Order: sequence, then C-alpha cells, then structure tokens
Amino acid sequence: MVSAPPFAAPSAPRSQAATITVEVAYSPRAGEVEIVSLQLPMGATAADALRASGLASKHGLDETTLRVGVWCKAREATTLLRDRDRVEVYRPLRVDPKEARRQRYKRHLENARAKGRPVPRDEAAG
Repeated sequence: MVSAPPFAAPSAPRSQAATITVEVAYSPRAGEVEIVSLQLPMGATAADALRASGLASKHGLDETTLRVGVWCKAREATTLLRDRDRVEVYRPLRVDPKEARRQRYKRHLENARAKGRPVPRDEAAG
C-alpha cells in the first residue's frame, strides 16, 4: 500500500477548508511543556493563536513583549500561520549564557581543588 508523504496536506471536506489546525507550545520551566491544539480561521497570525490558547494569561505573560517562533524559527507575532504550524512561546533568558558558562567552570575548578585534582596553571593562582 502506498501512502502519501508526511508533508502532503490531507484532503479536507469543503466545510473545514476555511480553518487551520495549529499548536501553541510554552515551557514555563525546564522539563515542563504545555501544548494547546487549536482550530483557527485561515489568515490567523501567531498573535491570534497565542491569544486563543490562553497560555499567556494563564502564566501571567505580557503578550506584547513575548518572543514567538514557528517550528523553531523566530518569527514576528504578525506572521500568518499555515495548517499544522506549531507556535512556540520563548521564555526570556534568566542568565547570560557566557556568564552561566563562567559560573559552571568556576564550580568545576572549586570541586577539582576540593578533591585534590590538578587544575590548569592560569587558574591555580586564582
């Protein structure tokens, strides 16, 4: 049996052709993801999906300052959605990634010193 490729749109009855199915995903904290599936009218934007999902109000987020993306690519809230799109709401960074790396490395050195392991020369004095 031959099946249609996964990217092919299924044929929809005429009455459903004016709507699209999208998902809105938000991760309030690491390891937790909330996904809301929606039926929206053709021509809906990422902002429309976010509003309809209720995730922003549920988590006390300001819709006007949120960054969003569609399938892992940053997009404007005014981006028109297509059937089967996934709108992702991005959390702001709590710590600068470079600073987080410095802190992890510092803890690593402290642990190495505490266990008597050798540390790099330039770090041995500090």
